[in-house]
Amino acid sequence: MSIHILGIRHHGPGSARRVRAALEKIKPDIVLVEGPPDADVILEWVGHDDLKPPVAILVFQPDDPKKAVFYPFSEFSPEWQAILYARKHKIPVKFMDLPMAHQFELRHQPAADSSLNNSVVIPDAETLRRNPIAWLAAAAGFEEEETWWEHEFEYRQDEEQVFDAITEGMHALRTDLPLPYDREEQLREAWMRKTIRQAEKEMYTEIAVICGAWHAPALAHMPKAKDDNDLLKGLPKVKTAVSWVPWTYNRLSYTSGYGAGINSPGWYEHLWHHPTDDGTRWMARVARLFREQQKDISVAHVMEAVRLANALASLRRLPRAGLEELNEATLSVLCNGEDILVKLIEKALIVSDKIGEVPIDVPRPPLQTDIEKLQKKLRLPQTADFKDYTLDLRKENDLERSIFLHRLELLGIKWGDRYDVSGRGTFKEQWRLQWDPSLSIDIIERGSWGNTVEEATNSYVKYRAHAADNLKEVCTLLESAIPAELDAAIDLLIQQINNLAAATGDVMQLMTVLPNLVQISRYGNVRKTDAALVEGIINGMITRICISLPAACTSLAEDAALQLLELFYNMNDAILLLQQDDLTAQWTQTLSYIAHNNNTAPVIAGYATRLLSDHRQITGAELVKAFSYAMSTANAPAVAAAWLEGFLKGSGTLLLVDNDLWTVVNNWMNQLEQDTFTQLLPLLRRTFSGFSKPERRKLGEKAKSGIGGGPAAASVEVHFDTERAEKGIPIVMKMLGIKS
Repeated sequence: MSIHILGIRHHGPGSARRVRAALEKIKPDIVLVEGPPDADVILEWVGHDDLKPPVAILVFQPDDPKKAVFYPFSEFSPEWQAILYARKHKIPVKFMDLPMAHQFELRHQPAADSSLNNSVVIPDAETLRRNPIAWLAAAAGFEEEETWWEHEFEYRQDEEQVFDAITEGMHALRTDLPLPYDREEQLREAWMRKTIRQAEKEMYTEIAVICGAWHAPALAHMPKAKDDNDLLKGLPKVKTAVSWVPWTYNRLSYTSGYGAGINSPGWYEHLWHHPTDDGTRWMARVARLFREQQKDISVAHVMEAVRLANALASLRRLPRAGLEELNEATLSVLCNGEDILVKLIEKALIVSDKIGEVPIDVPRPPLQTDIEKLQKKLRLPQTADFKDYTLDLRKENDLERSIFLHRLELLGIKWGDRYDVSGRGTFKEQWRLQWDPSLSIDIIERGSWGNTVEEATNSYVKYRAHAADNLKEVCTLLESAIPAELDAAIDLLIQQINNLAAATGDVMQLMTVLPNLVQISRYGNVRKTDAALVEGIINGMITRICISLPAACTSLAEDAALQLLELFYNMNDAILLLQQDDLTAQWTQTLSYIAHNNNTAPVIAGYATRLLSDHRQITGAELVKAFSYAMSTANAPAVAAAWLEGFLKGSGTLLLVDNDLWTVVNNWMNQLEQDTFTQLLPLLRRTFSGFSKPERRKLGEKAKSGIGGGPAAASVEVHFDTERAEKGIPIVMKMLGIKS
């Protein structure tokens, strides 16, 4: 009976090749692989034509899907090759790590006392436990452990005694660098040893064990079985479920934040398929990529870059050129020193955007099955890189795509982002989609709301509607539910809005949500939905606003008045968008009352007057009269300035086209005392800063040229009736008590 410990690094092509060669030589009758025994039931899919790496085993807790873990595999993962070997030769293959059914619970328990078992010292310092080869690399004189490992193991062609050397090196680390006790790590290794002993009891004679290099010494030098059994006794346990999910190379890399990943999965895949490449094939791929980007790259460039890479390797006393040397040669020869082109290589080749495939028959939650069926039906494939879609909602397939994506967005399954499409009307939507394997967890979690996307979204939105306690939140939900065409949820939301709108006395809250409801009503034209669903709510809310608003505009502090001013602006836009005469009449009547109420905040009164002018309710002499009254010297300068700010909100065009209004403002400004003008200057600056640059320039030119905005005031021809003026002189002198 023989136990063969093969210590490897996860996702290493050299390790994978050696594992495959070792298994061919050993010819084991059972293969044990570091991984979760919970997933033994789905190992039968390995070797299936439609299960194409990169893929990952997803283990999760059904009653709490956020407790989940991924075990990713690429084609060049040693574990994948070991499982593939066992499936091909029809021998048993099992995972031997501590089951996640125990680990999920252990991770939420306080750490055990280190005095419980000191027979095996297992480090838990992140630097050593997660990256032990950094110490060996430093001892060998390498600054980067990645470079050391690649040249010592990944690029090495000699197969002899590699696994013995790895085990010996890790044993030295674990012996010479003892660190504080890590209970979970020791439990994992105890379970691995227990699994090996179980294989021995079942009379397997050639046992192949594939594990992370760090664990190799702990499995090669076993303590007593009783010690491990005592350690594993009474472990807490929960129910788990497993499935295969597609994985991506960018998720496999460190750049995506995946801690157990590698820097360059695309490069490692190249090494897996072309282990003897001296750099020529790789440089040819780089050249092809550059040519696709319209870069002029010749065969001579490729040859020179390969020569330079190999020369660098020789100078550094390396057995062959690695990725670092190839990158430096590419930067120098092909990129002319431009770093931006190296970034392109990193994304497209070194990391790559490859995504795996999983058979449709693999067991998975019903909601995930429905999502994948819809993705296939609507031709929305899962991609590792960004993919943009412009949807024309007048087309049936694009409309169905939009509905599907809106439903996923409501469920919190963040597959993509939606952008505004300018200049194309409301019948266009722009989406940018990028699949992330971690979305599988969100799908599993939302699966508790229903087995189909429509059912789950309806149930989830209803739940959120019942939990919402403010009008704005419910209106936002309705705004999202209508493009998702959730009839059942929409009925409930409308009922909620009616109830909350009737109960609230906060007119500002009503004004806040009204514009969104008006926007919702527009979907009746685009999505063939019934806009009448919200029109009744809108009409009722406008009536409530018009009744309550005048009182809300009185006795306001400056900041509250400015906040209300923005709501006025949006409210008026909503009224104009509706184009209903009866609602417009209600609104203008309310504006008139607000504008003529002496207790109204000045800035609100000014804006109300401006809106009445825009609606053609006051014009000509009546408008000049209202303007003159507000700007009269009888009013405090600050009050007049605030009224002017409200009247001119957003645009000063009226002052450019109406000389009478210009004259009133000009005269008011001229009569201000120096100190008063200085005090009002910040307010006046704020008023005029809201105008566009052309408006400010023309107003300046008008002030410079004179009252009328044409020639200078001094050059304007004046017609003076002397005879008529002389008739008034005796009357004026008599009023002044002066005898003629």
